[in-house]
Amino acid sequence: MLEEGELVPKFEVKDANGNSVKSSDFKGKKHVIYFYPKDFTPGCTTEADEFSKDYKKFQKAGIEIIGISPDDVNSHKKFCDKMGIKYPLLADVDKTISKQFGVWGKKQFMGREYMGVARSTFLVDEKGKIFKVYPKVKPAGHSKEVLDDFLKLN
Repeated sequence: MLEEGELVPKFEVKDANGNSVKSSDFKGKKHVIYFYPKDFTPGCTTEADEFSKDYKKFQKAGIEIIGISPDDVNSHKKFCDKMGIKYPLLADVDKTISKQFGVWGKKQFMGREYMGVARSTFLVDEKGKIFKVYPKVKPAGHSKEVLDDFLKLN
């Protein structure tokens, strides 16, 4: 997993509207990059909902939010429409970004092993440097925790 002090890797993928989004689009901006396993699952819905409810607070502080999962553009579009998500959700269908960040790997659920995204969040400064990592995120309350930490650390 990427660590504090490392730069965000270069990437380019589609967002929920099918627009191309590059890592360089966020240069000069503070941002939160959060990885989540799957649209419409309970934990992911909680996390997306809380970030959506706090989005204006993040914007007021000059912070952009970016959600990333392996779901495709159509799934993200439906998720954004249903949840009222205003920030970009990126479709990492081939898991390139997840692998670059080190969040793709073996997981276990009910005794079964499988490959998937480890729910993780990265706080990034204007220069594209990661300054805080949350490797094992609990969705409930995470948005507030991130905003509080961003405001304390910056």
